[in-house]
Amino acid sequence: MWPFICQFIEKLFRETIEPAVRGANNHLSTFSFTKIDIGHQPLRINGVKVYTENVDKRQIILDLQISFVGNSEIDLEIKRYFCRAGVKSIQIHGTMRVILEPLIGDMPLIGALSLFFLRKPLLEINWTGLTNLLDVPGLNGLSDTIILDIISNYLVLPNRITVPLVSEVQIAQLRFPIPKGVVRIHFIEAQDLEGKDTYLKGIVKGKSDPYGIIRVGNQIFQSKVIKENLNPKWNEVYEALVYEHPGQELEIELFDEDPDKDDFLGSLMIDLIEVEKERLLDEWFTLDEVSKGKLHLKLEWLTLMPTAENLDKVLTSIRADKDQANDGLSSALLILYLDSARNLPVSYILMDTLLS
Repeated sequence: MWPFICQFIEKLFRETIEPAVRGANNHLSTFSFTKIDIGHQPLRINGVKVYTENVDKRQIILDLQISFVGNSEIDLEIKRYFCRAGVKSIQIHGTMRVILEPLIGDMPLIGALSLFFLRKPLLEINWTGLTNLLDVPGLNGLSDTIILDIISNYLVLPNRITVPLVSEVQIAQLRFPIPKGVVRIHFIEAQDLEGKDTYLKGIVKGKSDPYGIIRVGNQIFQSKVIKENLNPKWNEVYEALVYEHPGQELEIELFDEDPDKDDFLGSLMIDLIEVEKERLLDEWFTLDEVSKGKLHLKLEWLTLMPTAENLDKVLTSIRADKDQANDGLSSALLILYLDSARNLPVSYILMDTLLS
């Protein structure tokens, strides 16, 4: 299947990722891929997990542990600045979810196929000529990491690739599903963090300037920085939509802000299915990947209701907590689908430009 998967990936790069990069920055408006060769080394599937609980009977959910290390050859250019760069190898490691739904009583038995990453995969790109690309006016603040984010986030929840296999399937409902719920994250405080700041060439240990990065899928929040404190108190609240469970996790990383490179202070991963079961978790969590430190979180699971019967009760509840979030706590969710447009006005200015 690999040659045909490569054809699909090339189409994905040209029709989805290329427009996304162009729209990310005005200076990238003439960005294009001039060559896309993914290579002959196929993607590997190192493990498959099938869910049998908390799953609709008309769907099959698979989590694939994928790994790709290939000698790819991808060339790109920005015509406006006569700038060219390329990619000579790509590595991708992550968990890709495959959903087969709806199951139907006729061949091919599956109505549609959806693909996406539950969280941003590890994506490493070996560039050639990246320095020339970043020397373009207006792109000097654009980093390798930002370019990777543009590419990877297009394949991370809530973004997904949905392929209909029969004509009768409601593709819009599969491509843009209603969220399963909302997790309200009270990012409260931490204790006993590592002191990363040093003085006198490392002889004297100091404190840290901690802040947190919170992720749910491609939803990312960053807390304020608490200066020179190993027991910081943030008392901030964030709300994230949860599109897939089981499988989605709350990811938190703590860092010490520095002028050059921020130091790592610990991480935490929480399965959101546990939050849904408990409805409310208020605990101290021990930080992973470091020798010490713990984090105090309060996590609430909010279920979406189809009617507004309890809206007054919800509004009363969040008014009592109105000081907990900078932009206020949510009481309802508005979902807007942009379906189509008709009879748009012709751009006469563009026509005059072309004719001239």
